[in-house]
Amino acid sequence: MSRDHAIALAVQTLDSGRFATALARRVAYVTESEEPDAAAAALRAYLDEEMRPTLAGLGFTVLDIANPIDPRLPAIIAERIEDPSLPTVLLYGHGDVVRGHASQWRDGLAPYTLTDEGDRWYGRGTADNKGQHSVNLAALEAVLQAREGRLGFNVRVLLEMGEEAGSPGLREICQTHRDALAADLFIASDGPRVAAERPTLFLGSRGAINFTLTLQRRERGYHAGNWGGALANPAIEMAHAIASLVDANGRLAVAGLRPDSLPEAVRAALRDVPLGGGANDPAVDAHWGEPGLTPIERVIGWNDLEVLAMTAGTPGRPVGAIPGSATAWCQMRLVVGTDVNDVPHRVRAHLDAHGFSHVALEVGMRAPATRLDPTSPWVSWAMDAMAQALGQPITLLPNLGGSLPNDIFANDLGLPTLWVPHSYGACGQHAADEHMLKPVAREGLAMMAGLFWALGDTGDTVRQAHLRHAASSAHSPSQA
Repeated sequence: MSRDHAIALAVQTLDSGRFATALARRVAYVTESEEPDAAAAALRAYLDEEMRPTLAGLGFTVLDIANPIDPRLPAIIAERIEDPSLPTVLLYGHGDVVRGHASQWRDGLAPYTLTDEGDRWYGRGTADNKGQHSVNLAALEAVLQAREGRLGFNVRVLLEMGEEAGSPGLREICQTHRDALAADLFIASDGPRVAAERPTLFLGSRGAINFTLTLQRRERGYHAGNWGGALANPAIEMAHAIASLVDANGRLAVAGLRPDSLPEAVRAALRDVPLGGGANDPAVDAHWGEPGLTPIERVIGWNDLEVLAMTAGTPGRPVGAIPGSATAWCQMRLVVGTDVNDVPHRVRAHLDAHGFSHVALEVGMRAPATRLDPTSPWVSWAMDAMAQALGQPITLLPNLGGSLPNDIFANDLGLPTLWVPHSYGACGQHAADEHMLKPVAREGLAMMAGLFWALGDTGDTVRQAHLRHAASSAHSPSQA
């Protein structure tokens, strides 16, 4: 009974083909939460036919959870309690995926068929998120086997089926079932490593807010030859409205939405962290974004505004007419210290002050930024356990550049949050040819087995140290 034995058992699930077999079954479920009517049966079946038997086989009791916001997007909560006095970890994952877009995949690949090719497994969900929570469950099983039926800690698992649709109902589920989700620590896997060859731990995520800008001048277009020069063109007006928000080099120009500074702890953590450089990564535009920051600092430690799409007239089939309206779909990513609920007021005031009061603003999804204090004892404990399992250093990110529903776990449930991604930036997540790298999966199995083994060995000591640290710190236990 040893850590090395547990790690070997975890890795053996990959070498034996068991992991790929399970992943193939899971990828085959067309769990597109963006099409909940068409996918309702598959969303339910993934939990009933895949997750329930897997968890029950590990000694969990499984509770079906109705989604109070969208019943088509169910969830389950499972628990395995060895001793209430032991530390408890909450694991999280999601079984839903984005649309398959089968026509965009290259020849020989299909989104809902697992394809084994070289060092990659292709299929929708291999990276986001079926492959990642499959790694964690396989590692948990290996530790349970190595410890001969005991873990040395308690486990609760929350699996939802609506994350790609914005996790509707997740907050309400966590509020209603707070007692069933009570834990000392949160561990999950989603998003990418900083690079395929650099095992990564991140402690939270940037926040996000979507908003739409609409400029409606008239109900239809008018002939550009007859009216050009006399009618305001909403496409041109929209371009100038956007240019007032962010300049030609991508620098955010809205007062109050640019952070005062980059925290020194964040700068130090990012000092040796690369951005891009992989074979399939885009070339970084060094001139873009906030001056004085490195590219990784701009992504991880700063606020950012992006235009996701724009429309005016009839794109693809333009006609000689001044369009009647223009629309821009925008998104901001926010770091800790920026109030996501203040963003609409700041944007509205900025547009009004710059002569664009006639541009309508409609706010969509919003989620605050979160970051576990990097000095929490849980962080150094996790870094050490992961490094020992792999025999190599771990890259620490204060937070992910993207956004996750981490605020629900960090703020609503009050948990210290650790994220261990088993993917990389060029994985095709949310795009065609999505895939999981076998070397990353192998390292993920080893890391998670090492992490779970360490939780059974020293979890209670670290739990007590974290509580003392939180009590003496000026920061909240879930924010820094």
